[in-house]
This record gives sequence, structure tokens and C-alpha cells, in this order.
Amino acid sequence: MNAESLLVSASINIGLALLILTLFSVLRKQPSKAPIYYARRLSQHHHVSFHPRFFPWRLLPSVEWVSSALRVTEAEILDNCGLDVYVFVRLFKFGTNFFMVCSVVGLLVLLPLNYKAGGKGSRRYSMDSFTISNISSGSNWLWVHCSCLYFLSCYGLYLLYKEYNNILHKRVHQLHRMRHEPNQFTVLVREIPLCEEHKAQDCCVDHFFSKYHPHSYQSYQILYDGRDLERLLKEAISVSRKIGNLKHHSPNRRNGRDFFLSGSSKYDADIEQFNEILQELLRNIRHLQSKDFLQEKELPVAFVTFKSRWGAALAAQSQQHSDPLLWITEMAPEPRDVVWNNLAIPYRFLPLRKFGVYVAASLLTIFFTVPVAAVQGIAKFEQLAKWFLPAMAIKLIPGLSSIVTGYLPSAILNCFVYTVPFAMIQMSKLAGYISRSKKDIKACNMVFYFLVANVFFLSLLSGSLLDQIGESFIHPKDFPSRLASAVSAQPGLLIWDTIKSHTWDRGKKKRPYLYSLPYYRIIPYISLCILIGMVYAVVSPVLLLFLVGYFFLGYVVFINQIHDVYISTYETCGQYWPYIHHYIIIAIAIMQITMIGLFGLKSKPAASFATIPLLLFTLLFNEYCKIRFFPTFCHWSVKDAMDLDELDEKSGAMDANLQNATDAYCPPCLRPPDFEDVESSSLEPLISSRYNNNYLVTAST
Repeated sequence: MNAESLLVSASINIGLALLILTLFSVLRKQPSKAPIYYARRLSQHHHVSFHPRFFPWRLLPSVEWVSSALRVTEAEILDNCGLDVYVFVRLFKFGTNFFMVCSVVGLLVLLPLNYKAGGKGSRRYSMDSFTISNISSGSNWLWVHCSCLYFLSCYGLYLLYKEYNNILHKRVHQLHRMRHEPNQFTVLVREIPLCEEHKAQDCCVDHFFSKYHPHSYQSYQILYDGRDLERLLKEAISVSRKIGNLKHHSPNRRNGRDFFLSGSSKYDADIEQFNEILQELLRNIRHLQSKDFLQEKELPVAFVTFKSRWGAALAAQSQQHSDPLLWITEMAPEPRDVVWNNLAIPYRFLPLRKFGVYVAASLLTIFFTVPVAAVQGIAKFEQLAKWFLPAMAIKLIPGLSSIVTGYLPSAILNCFVYTVPFAMIQMSKLAGYISRSKKDIKACNMVFYFLVANVFFLSLLSGSLLDQIGESFIHPKDFPSRLASAVSAQPGLLIWDTIKSHTWDRGKKKRPYLYSLPYYRIIPYISLCILIGMVYAVVSPVLLLFLVGYFFLGYVVFINQIHDVYISTYETCGQYWPYIHHYIIIAIAIMQITMIGLFGLKSKPAASFATIPLLLFTLLFNEYCKIRFFPTFCHWSVKDAMDLDELDEKSGAMDANLQNATDAYCPPCLRPPDFEDVESSSLEPLISSRYNNNYLVTAST
């Protein structure tokens, strides 16, 4: 991409971002839009003030929301939203801190060096004159780039260690704060054998844990196949809504003259008919919830509650039987995090389901190469014109070729890529994960690797895709140099592609729902942006300032959304960070591999060999972090569990916590019908209708 195309792409994307943010700042000041822009605050009955009278300043954009977002402290985020949201915010701060230092190094050291060291034959008016490709082959100035690579890599690893250590301590503290949560006392048990005497799993659970965990076992809740009950409950909720709609519209008809002739009898008859249907459904539900019927629907799955966290931790993290496929235990997820339908999937089928999901995700990644390669071909207009001669007509319109090569590929690619997270989350649902958090984390992984494979590698290599792939298979040892060549040849498109892709999702919300933070969509895109920024940190430092602006803007916008819009539907106590750490390690490793190849292309093999120890050090650092930090995110130490038990004993809160844990894991099929709320994995119920404009419009102070 030439400088003109990059400038056009940057101008269009920055203009669109400013337009969206302007609309955001104006619409959030309108009282009628409060259920959209203040959904979380309204759901928590917090006061939202608007001036009772209309003033023209409501239609003017402002930056007041930026200053209010900057005033939010990390302690407030941790207290109000949980550690998962805190981890999400720290990802933006990591990007800001890292690329600020990269920008200083790049703009003060590398950029002047790239421009001055190119010699008389360099292309002074091209983007290449500011990149490492402007350095002549074999030049000793490349050692400066190698030194900067060492410095930036070590600084990135230092930030990663610091963040990992900080979040680990925050996780221990968060578990301490959440000691009233029932999942700390509860263990999920799967593959329960059938009791030969009573022909049921129910009694087998009680006998097993009473015998082998006599001092810590408290109670159990066996699960049932409730598909028939769920179907009846959905029908009952649907009928109840129809009755509510009829009652709501019926008084409006009574204001007309023909009420006694047509309106009343029709509505009353319909309401009576639906009431009879509802009562019949409720009778069927009560019948299916009877003990005799439920015993036939038992599943080999149970939630077992223990008298202490210590007992639950020991039971969850130890093998219960000599046959490892019987009495499989793990710590239970939060009650709100449980995916109840997936608990009915036999445990022995889960590996097949997960393998099928990975195969499907791999096939999606492979088949996606076709549109990505076609789109990236547009960015190389000269090659496209050779293949498709009518494309030469674009040059007849001034400036159009810059728009086509600079912005059009980014827009088309984002239309394709936008659908990927939704496809991945649907695939992860089929894998049978027992909690929404695990499902989201696995979807996050699949989206990240998809983006790395398609948006990063394929976008770089798609100039002559088949030739590049063929040469990489024939000469695999040349892959670093081919990657380096592609990186140095196409510095602009990927940066703007990634930055723009995440600006669109920050505008208006159309429906007054409470949305949970879509980690599986946002974290992979941010990680991809870090990857692209790291690869270009030494190659083309002029682009780093835009990344600093991106991360700062993302931080401000998402702090605002977290405070006013998004809610937390589960809390994993920071289990996203080990995966984020892994993504950033991959980015650092790819940056180093790229530079090894680039130094080779520049006829500086000594610099290539000097970079290999840095790559090995990065991999060893990652292994050290796995040993030092990762186990604490996977397991619960017996020491921490015992300390919290002693704290509850001293405060007298143990009995209340135990009772809460005993009642928390009642399966949906045993609960009484609730005609107010309908569970959803991503959406919460509509905000109550009492939050109308009369409640929102108050005198501002």
C-alpha cells in the first residue's frame, strides 16, 4: 500500500470513528435513550439525572463522558464489576503502556535512522522510506534495530510478568471477597454409577460421599433430564405473555362506542381460553415435577455440597475411584454460570464433541482463505489490473484508486470477519461445556487463532497466495524470510483493518436489554491488534502512535460502557488472563521470528543468529510463567480454602453460607414457573417498564 492509499484509509476510518463517537456523546444525553445508554445503572436503581426541559446543548457533542471515564479507578471496577472486567481493562492498559514505549523508541531512534540511512537511491516520497526496508543490505545500522528488538521484547516480558503477578494476587483477594458464594462449597460430580440395589443414582451419591468423605460431606442435588419440563415451561411462558398482551390491549378498546358489541366479548373469551390452557400446562408441570416421575429421569450428575471449602477442594482435586471414568469431580461453576442442558450430555461423548468442534473451526479457517485472499488482492491494485483489465478504468477517476486500495479491502474484510465470533460461539455451545465462562473462553481461543491465521498470516501472504504457500511447503526453512518480506511490503492495511474493526462496536445499542460483556469477541481483536503492532514496532514505527490512540480510546469507551451498560453474568476470578498472556507471548514470538527473517533478507545473518537466543528466552519465560502462575488459576489451594473456613468460623457466617450453597443448585426443572424472566446466555430481561421518562427526567444539579 502506498502512502496515498494509507492516508485515505486513515482519513476514512478516523472520520467514521469521530462520527460514531459524536453520535454517542449526543444520544447519551437524550432522556428517551436512557434505557440504552444507562441500562446497567437503571437496573441497579441508580439515579440518572437529566434536565427536565429541552435545551439546544443536548444536541451538541461533548467530551464530558471521557473525563468521567478517566475518573473511574481500578478499585471501583474490581468492586463493582469483578476481576474478569478488571482483567479486560488491564489488557487495554498493557497495550497503552507497551506501545507508548515502542512509539518513543520508534519515533526518536528508528524512524530517523530509517529515513537517513537509506542512501541517495531511496524512495523519499514512499512509505518505505520510513521503514526498515529503506536500510541498505548488510548495513551495520541493522544492529540498532536488533538492539531495539531486544529492548522492546524484554520490556514486553517485564510487563507480562508484572501483570500476571498482580492479577494472581487480585484473584486470591477476589476469592476472599466472594467467600459467601455457593460454588466454593460445591463440587460437580459426573459419571455416577447406578445403585444395583435401588436401581438409581440418587442413593448412590449419598452412600459414596457419606463413606469416603464422612467429616466434610453435607448434602447433594441429583440432576434430571428436564427437556419435557422445559418445553412445557416455555409453552406456559408464551401463553402467559399472550394473556398479558390481551389484558393490556383490552382497556384501550373499551374507550370506543362499539365496546359492548365487539370488543369486550372477544377479548374476554380469548383471555378465558388462554387461562384454561395455562392451568392445564401448570398441572402437567406439577405432575412431571413429582418424585416418582423424576426418578425415571435421573442423570448420572449431581452437585455435592460440603461442610467446608477445605473438604470441597480436596474432593474436587483428587481422584475418587480406581476407574478414572467413574466419580469424576471438579469445582462447580457459579449457579448463574451453569449451562444446565449440557450436563445431560454423557461424559464419554465430550471428547468427540470437542474434536468435532475443532475440526469445524479448522475447516472454517481454511475455507475463509478464499474471501480473504480475494479481498487482499484489491489492496495490490497493480497485480489486480494485470489479471482483470477493466479494473484499469478506476485510474481514470482521480482519487478513486486510493479509496479502492486503501479502504475497500478493510471494509469488505471486516464484513466477513465480523461474523466469525458468532459462528465460533455457536460451535463452542455444541462442545458440551458445563458453564458459559468455559464456553466463552474456548470461543475466544478459536476466534484468536482464526484471526491470526486469516487476518494476519493470510493477509500478508495473499499478494501471490498460491505461489507463497507452495514455496513455503517446498522450502519450509525459508518461511521466516517470506514472512518478513511480506511484513515489510504491506505495513498499512493490517493496522487500519484492525483498528477500524473495533471502533464500529462502540456506538448505539438498539434495544433496552442488559448486555453482558462479549469477551469472546473483544479480547481476540485486541490481542490481534497487539500482535500486528508488535510485528510492526521495529519494521514500521510510524504506525505506532495510531495504536496508542486506539488503546486509549478503547479504554475510555469501554470504561464508560462497563459503568453504564454492560453487566457481569458470571465471575471466573481472572481465568481469562492466562489465555491473554499466551496470546501476547505468541505476538512477541512472531515479532522475533519476523525479525530473524528480515535480518536474513537484509544480508545480516549475524543479527539473525543474535536474535535466536532472544526467541529461546521468550519461550523459556512462558514455561516459567506456566509453572509459577498458571496452577493458581486452575486449582484452589488447600491453604486458602482452610483460611477462609477459619475466617467464617470466627465471624459466624459458616452456617448461612452452607445453607446458601445447599439451596443454590436447584435445577430449572424443579423450580416453580417464573413468568417474568426468560433465561438467556447473553441477554438479561428487559428493563422494568417503571423506568420511563417521568422517572428519568429530574432536575440536574
